[in-house]
Amino acid sequence: MRKRASTTFTFLIFASSMIGFAFTTALFAQRRPNTSLQLATGSEIYDSACIACHGPGGTGTPKTIAGFEPPDTFPDFTRCDQTTAEPDTTWKAIIVHGGPNRGFSQIMPSFSEALTSEQIDKVIGYLRGFCTNSHWPRGELNLPRALVTEKAYPENEIVLSTSVNAQGAPGFETHIIHEQRFGMKNQIEVDMPVNFQNQNHNWNGGIGDITLGLKREIFSSLRSGSIFSMQGSIVAPTGNRSHGFGSGTTTFETFAAFDQLFKSNTFIQFQTGADLPVHANIASQTVFWNTAIGQSFAGDHGLGHLWSPMVEFLADHDLANGAKTNWDVLPQMQITISRRQHVRGNLGVRVPVNNTSGRSIQVMFYLLWDWGDGKLTEGW
Repeated sequence: MRKRASTTFTFLIFASSMIGFAFTTALFAQRRPNTSLQLATGSEIYDSACIACHGPGGTGTPKTIAGFEPPDTFPDFTRCDQTTAEPDTTWKAIIVHGGPNRGFSQIMPSFSEALTSEQIDKVIGYLRGFCTNSHWPRGELNLPRALVTEKAYPENEIVLSTSVNAQGAPGFETHIIHEQRFGMKNQIEVDMPVNFQNQNHNWNGGIGDITLGLKREIFSSLRSGSIFSMQGSIVAPTGNRSHGFGSGTTTFETFAAFDQLFKSNTFIQFQTGADLPVHANIASQTVFWNTAIGQSFAGDHGLGHLWSPMVEFLADHDLANGAKTNWDVLPQMQITISRRQHVRGNLGVRVPVNNTSGRSIQVMFYLLWDWGDGKLTEGW
């Protein structure tokens, strides 16, 4: 009898919560023309439409009061590490269309009939205030990843990036890249290349030189749309030099990355650095500078799938007498694949502009999984 009473009580709480939500939504829908007068601030909107589930402090209402089991993806808005990585458009898409729109729980309903676009923007601004540390870089500055140019934002990603020779000796190289963020501004990166080349009508394969890097964001500002980072890496000589899969010496790599986002969703990414081998008589010291220019487009008034055409201008120069600067151009297109937009693909063609002898045109592509946004099997 005690167990049945407890079950009945839980059911009554859940039913009351759903009835209350339905009544509130219907009330908002009936009064929508005048809601701007009654719900003028983000705080008022949150208290009227969000507090029942997300709690007065943004940490979530206890299950015993809310009447439902919170899903694993239920947010704690006070957790800066969970919230700052998401741009406002992600939050707005979920508020407008409901949780299933981005592959989240159906518990989060659509408020498209209850709130105006302006009211949704106001409540998002209020939600941002639950993270009280303003030094976390915002997700808007996490620009689309180019095929070669490194971005400045510290990220949680796994990337499989492949380049295939379109002319000359057949061959391809795949980089298996793991990036993991820790703290507000730091990221570690492990890059393992795998090579397969047809050399003199014989196929050879093997692992290339593995890179271990540490990136740190130095400055970021959502107001100016700017972010600046620096990275230092050690490239271990794990590849077979005789097959062209490695340099044969330990190399120190360092670079600086600066990204600029404009209000039109146009962006520019700069990267410049140097490869400094320990034994310069085995491998050349090299400086490089890369630039990616692109524009992002999204359907559904900026809330849908993202398309980001880009073009990269790539240059490297060996620090040796008589060496010439190699220039390449790399047009490409990145698209979001999953509804949650945490799985993305990019396809482009790298074309040498000068010094073309021994440098073939390459088809390049990658598959990216932002594992910080959920499992690979989620969000579809």
